[in-house]
Amino acid sequence: MNKPKMATEKGVPSNSRVLMLLGQLERINGEAMVRDVETARQVTTKILHLIQTQEKSGKEVMSKGSSGMEVILASLENSRDVQTTLNILYILSELLTVGRGRRVGVFVSKGGTGILFQILITASKEPPSEELMLQLHSLLAKVGPKDRKFGVKARLSGAMNVTVNLLKQNLQNTKLLLPCLQVLRVYSANSVNAISLGKNGVVELMFKIVTPYSKKNTSLLKVALDALGALLKSKTNARRAVDGGHVPVMLALYLDWHRNDTRHRHMLIRKGLLVCLRNITNIKLGRKAFIEADGMRVLYNTSTECLPVRTLDPLVNTSSLIMRKCFPKNRLPLPTIKSAFHYQLPHIPAVGPLAQLYSQPPGVDDVVDESDDNDETEADTDTENEEDEKDHHTPNDDIETDLNKLHPKKSPSRPFEELRVYERFFLELSEDFQGYNFECSKSACTTSSSASYSSSASTRSPRPIIVPTAQALSPKHVHMPSCQEDCNSIKEQHTQPSPTPSTPTLPAPLTPLELDTIHLSKDQHQKEEAHIPTPDRHTMSSLTRPSSEEQMIDQELAHALEHAALEDEGALNAEDGVKCIRQEGSPVNTRRHIQSPLLLGGISTRRVGGGGSNWGSDCGSEGAEDEGPVLEVPDTALLLPLHDPDIYVEMVKGTHSVPHYAEVAYPDYFGHVAPTFREPLLERVYGVQRAKIFQDIERLIHPNDILDKVVYDLDIPSCPVIEDNGESLKFNSQFESGNLRKAVQVRKFEYDLVLNSDINSNHYHQWFYFEVSGMRVGTTYRFNIINCEKSNSQFNYGMQVLMYSVQEAISGRPRWVRTGTDICYYKNHFARSSIAAGGQKGKSYYTLTFSTSFSHKDDVCYFAYHYPYTFSTLKMHLSKLEELRTPQIYLRQDVLCQTLGGNSCPLLTITAMPESNSNDHICQFRNRPLIFLTARVHPGETNASWVMKGTLEFLMGTSPLAASLREAYIFKIVPMLNPDGVVNGNHRCSLSGEDLNRQWQSPNPELHPTIYHTKSLLQYLTQIQRAPLVFCDYHGHSRKKNVFMYGCSVKETVWQSTISATSSDLQEDLGYRALPKILSHIAPAFSMASCSFVVERSKESTARVVVWREIGVQRSYTMESTLCGCDQGKYKGLQIGTRELEEMGAQFCMALLRLKRMTGLRNHQHLLDLESDIIGNQSKVVSSCSTTYVLEEDEPSFLEAIDYSAESNDEDVEPENEHAVHDNPDQLSDSETNHRD
Repeated sequence: MNKPKMATEKGVPSNSRVLMLLGQLERINGEAMVRDVETARQVTTKILHLIQTQEKSGKEVMSKGSSGMEVILASLENSRDVQTTLNILYILSELLTVGRGRRVGVFVSKGGTGILFQILITASKEPPSEELMLQLHSLLAKVGPKDRKFGVKARLSGAMNVTVNLLKQNLQNTKLLLPCLQVLRVYSANSVNAISLGKNGVVELMFKIVTPYSKKNTSLLKVALDALGALLKSKTNARRAVDGGHVPVMLALYLDWHRNDTRHRHMLIRKGLLVCLRNITNIKLGRKAFIEADGMRVLYNTSTECLPVRTLDPLVNTSSLIMRKCFPKNRLPLPTIKSAFHYQLPHIPAVGPLAQLYSQPPGVDDVVDESDDNDETEADTDTENEEDEKDHHTPNDDIETDLNKLHPKKSPSRPFEELRVYERFFLELSEDFQGYNFECSKSACTTSSSASYSSSASTRSPRPIIVPTAQALSPKHVHMPSCQEDCNSIKEQHTQPSPTPSTPTLPAPLTPLELDTIHLSKDQHQKEEAHIPTPDRHTMSSLTRPSSEEQMIDQELAHALEHAALEDEGALNAEDGVKCIRQEGSPVNTRRHIQSPLLLGGISTRRVGGGGSNWGSDCGSEGAEDEGPVLEVPDTALLLPLHDPDIYVEMVKGTHSVPHYAEVAYPDYFGHVAPTFREPLLERVYGVQRAKIFQDIERLIHPNDILDKVVYDLDIPSCPVIEDNGESLKFNSQFESGNLRKAVQVRKFEYDLVLNSDINSNHYHQWFYFEVSGMRVGTTYRFNIINCEKSNSQFNYGMQVLMYSVQEAISGRPRWVRTGTDICYYKNHFARSSIAAGGQKGKSYYTLTFSTSFSHKDDVCYFAYHYPYTFSTLKMHLSKLEELRTPQIYLRQDVLCQTLGGNSCPLLTITAMPESNSNDHICQFRNRPLIFLTARVHPGETNASWVMKGTLEFLMGTSPLAASLREAYIFKIVPMLNPDGVVNGNHRCSLSGEDLNRQWQSPNPELHPTIYHTKSLLQYLTQIQRAPLVFCDYHGHSRKKNVFMYGCSVKETVWQSTISATSSDLQEDLGYRALPKILSHIAPAFSMASCSFVVERSKESTARVVVWREIGVQRSYTMESTLCGCDQGKYKGLQIGTRELEEMGAQFCMALLRLKRMTGLRNHQHLLDLESDIIGNQSKVVSSCSTTYVLEEDEPSFLEAIDYSAESNDEDVEPENEHAVHDNPDQLSDSETNHRD
């Protein structure tokens, strides 16, 4: 080693005594040190004394300009005298003890670690000096954690073996044993070292050191357990511990310390024992040994005793993690995890998830096979850089790096002749209105319009209205006024919408909705008397009662509140119901009397659903002359102008489902009036997840307490509802958009619920919508949905489920409300096999658990993942939108195509009528820019439909802003891209079992008709040089809060990748940011910070990217609305509701209007601030998942850390692409940071 030249820092006095001594030490370095041993001893002794007694001396040695450390290390390396070496080690120990972080870093950077190892090896070959070994290991223990190459250096130099031999020889020498164990703990952090140490017998050595409860040598024991825990991270060592029979020993030791450490002074030792057990149980052999040693009971009992002491939470949490890991993996209680419903496709693709599903052998798709937990063979390779890798954030490899793919295609994808067939969907682009009488439409038809509105208002008057019910004959058609006929004839001639809102037929030749069969007749002489069946088959008179009597009849009413079953047009045979008005101060005062249930002709009268009582069987079998049970229900039309129960029932008749649903859910029939009160995010109760997990573990500990009683099962087609003695809740999901496959009563008031897979799939479990009845008032019920798949959920961050009470509805409050307490979402012990998981290791399911109580006895309640919005609801809303049409609105409804399931896919065209048929007005009409909107490609994202509802209502509104918007643009809207998925209760797929938002690159006309034809519309527009100004696909987001957008930008994608691009490649109009920027200013729920404009490979087949790349629409977006709530702006801390979602749809329209005014300006000064916005909102790469590139995760850490990572972007993430992070021992549920050691 070259002699360092002593230097002093500017400002440090050159006559400083310690620096003078260091200069003297420098001069005797080398051979002189060997010759003049006494001088070296004296100088080092004096330096040590100064550093020990004067703090400034140490600072002078370690100051930045000083070379003191080099001199000391050179002397240490050259010293051959034990005392001199000890003096220098003492000096280093003193120096590194103070301000340890930076000083140790300096020591390591100067090569100090290597010198210490060299001295250690040299000393081991000479007569042993205990003090020297003690000081060497003490110093190594200090510097080891700061030296990333420490483990590798120790192994390669041979120092590790010296330490091991020293350990074996000094098991009784606690003074020397402690620093040796401290160094061993650092050695073991390197996985290769851990394997090598295991082979050298160190694991067995550690078990000799770990002893039962004792007040002596507790520090030694703590370090030994830390070292053992590090060693046992190696699967090889874990197997060695299992083979040595140490698992029962560890449990016995833990139990001994638990019983004797009554004052909890040695919690770290107990935690160390648990960490060892945790690492052993990472392998299957370890879990098996743990179960055989009755480890579940031991940890459950000890944890239960620790629960009252908050400071023992780290023990409880680690115990909980071990027990969850060792809980035997079970298959779901299903015959197969494929959907309970089967739909035969016209053909099966050769490749893809569907081909894989159909190629699986029967009976093995959900068996947890032996390969699921196979231990991976550990390669004996050096992982010296593993610490570096941990600290290095790898770039997101999902970002698109091919510049060719980041620029729109130049050549058309399909010949124009092939696309010409789509011209019929764009009649407005060629309409000349020459035969249309604008004066007639403005005068006569306007009069007719006002007359029809007064007629409509009269239907809301106190005069009762006969509503067709199950036993009622349909009244004859009501003849329309002649003025309407005149307008209809004009409409037919010009394929243009009638200006009369009461016209019941649709203008398009391919209309999906036949409204001629919907009739209302007025009868003022109907009596306000109804008969309600009671459980004992007697009837009671139900006159218009004062509110004080309402509660008395709630129970009797509930028995009649089963399901509104569908009626067949030919089976309307009985007395008409009555609608009357009550003024009682409730939100909905108007009442209608309907006969319930509404039955569909040809359906068996036996009850097919659960809930209430079984009176329906008797009622349905009675003669047509007998008067059926009559219910008094709210008329929500006063508050819901776009809702009509009668029209809804008619629409359901034309909706085709795979299970052939014959019932209507009450919430869809009654409608939903958004509550006026606020619904804040639920505050998470401390310990809730842990408490739920412990209740799950009790099932294994006390199996005799578990009922395990199936109460509902769709896999029993003839009778899914299992009859019982009234001790169980009744469930049902056999209605449009319903999803619940099985319900199992596990305890008296606890139920496990299993969701149905998407049809032609074996996964996508998230959406649920089901009915519950037969409940007790005031009793808390716990519901566990046990086959969720996403690795995290907003249910962990304040989101609640939705509940709809029929008793509340008939009391005038028809609404969905957020409900549920003790809500959490966590990994459970159910799993699917590697085959079912698509070739991955068997994946665990997750449990969503919530508790709730019911306010009304024998109520009928519905639970849903989010506010339901069925396909029939859409059809009803579209039919009601016709009534909003004025002569100034151009509205056309076409059928884009038929779906696989036989449902029609509506296409709407909305704009303003031209002022006249003059050339100027017609030209302006035809040349308006197009806005193309789509929604609901994912059935479970019902919030997208509510946003779309808000958009449609705004567009059809009478406000000047709405009129300006219609005059500015032509809107082409596909409000529901996946009707089949919506109807059948799917979460993500269509009947083809595929995510339709992954099919935009090459949609199949047979398997993906809605995507194929929607893309064809866009391709046609490109061919005729009329590409939309804006394309937006409405979605819902389950992992993030607020509303935000995803767009496409070459520049922002390049900035977040390693692409080397020229400035010409990055030429880009920043207008793509204008619309989200406007929304961030006007929409309180919208968050610009959550937006992202990066193009990813995994999203290349989504609508947003394909429309941007292939159609050339610069402003191509996905607008994501939270399913949970907001954490910023006006709605901060609140859960989102339909009012806010519809408001968002209207505000999107307002933003388009502002965009029009903005883009109409000649100069584009408004874009200048967008560049700084881009820089200011730089996105962060989430490296935990290849498909998680979005802006910074919006979830703050909270009291209970979740033991799996949240994937921040599920814009279109498929479950098989989600990489759930395994349980992190440092992120234990219910733990607080100040309790972590």
